[in-house]
Amino acid sequence: MGLFSFIKEAGAKLFGGSEAQAASADDLKKELEKHQLNAEGLDISVDGDKVTVKGQAANSEISEKIAIALGNTLGVATVDNQLQVAQATPESRFYTVVKGDTLSKISKEMYGDPNKYQKIFEANKPMLTHPDKIYPGQVLRIPE
Repeated sequence: MGLFSFIKEAGAKLFGGSEAQAASADDLKKELEKHQLNAEGLDISVDGDKVTVKGQAANSEISEKIAIALGNTLGVATVDNQLQVAQATPESRFYTVVKGDTLSKISKEMYGDPNKYQKIFEANKPMLTHPDKIYPGQVLRIPE
């Protein structure tokens, strides 16, 4: 899938972690499980602010969600997504949230229709729990 870039200073702070301390592979697996993404059989390695993930994913959507969940973690600047997908599906576009963004505003920019924000929300579940809970620096999947 490739290399994904994130804003290192933005993202979820893992339990017991700090900005200066990189998350461990075990912490990142727990983060995936928190988002109901199966981390079983995944090989996650951390080298400074770069995370590499290898293994199998059911499809491109799951692979993208895993990369985003890992990257939207405080202290992670890049995710090298080397997951193999069992069933290839069209890849999504990605969008980095900036100050003042709403899902409606992003939807208007990406689809030309602000009322399609629910499509973006659904594509980013379970990482997003509410359409109004996005933050600057967060990377979102934008499906076709």
